[in-house]
Amino acid sequence: MGRAGRGAAGCGVNPHALVLDFGGVVSRTLFETHTLTERTLGLAPGTLRWRGPFDPDSDPLWRAMQAGELSERDYWLTRAREVGRLVGEDWTAMQTLVQRARSAEPERILRPETLALIEQARAAGCRLAILSNELDLFYGRELREQLDCLRGFDAIVDATYTGVLKPDPQAYRLCLESLGLPAQACVFVDDQARNVAGAQAVGMVAVHFDVCAPQVSCDEAARALGLETAPPAGPFTA
Repeated sequence: MGRAGRGAAGCGVNPHALVLDFGGVVSRTLFETHTLTERTLGLAPGTLRWRGPFDPDSDPLWRAMQAGELSERDYWLTRAREVGRLVGEDWTAMQTLVQRARSAEPERILRPETLALIEQARAAGCRLAILSNELDLFYGRELREQLDCLRGFDAIVDATYTGVLKPDPQAYRLCLESLGLPAQACVFVDDQARNVAGAQAVGMVAVHFDVCAPQVSCDEAARALGLETAPPAGPFTA
């Protein structure tokens, strides 16, 4: 279950901006779309068995990342190389995996629960921002520009260009500057605990997004914004 830090009731300023991580929060994780990846790349069903947070005991590389022994970027670069070998190619960039696996049907990778939250926040007049460590580096600008859900966002702050990675405090400050808002006016949502802690350290309201329970986390973010919880989103079919 997600947990909000510095909840809305304790804020001196009523939160009126929703700041989202992209991978895992707006988009479904690659762990959740193995069926789609296998079909797109021509791999046999069940070929991809690493499951990250959905089965950490069977994914030692994921556990190492969570322990801080390697970065998220290094985790996905390793997985990209593995999948590249499966299709007989040498993939030396992590974005190759995402772009090859997802570019044909980019809208199918989006998380319906978060899309509903975005629309709910937009309808309530909240400002919207993305704060990502690797949006274009990982997904590619071309794929991002195909996503209708990101059009109309007030700010997209991407370390692909800024070079400042969460949880560095400057990453959050760059986003706040782009929005022109104080930290306590923003609800930040991320699936990595260290990034949530980084947001709390600069004074943002923060929700730890649970990829295993996305509706619960979206409801928590809605409450932090002072919104009613959204109705459950429809099921996803790969």
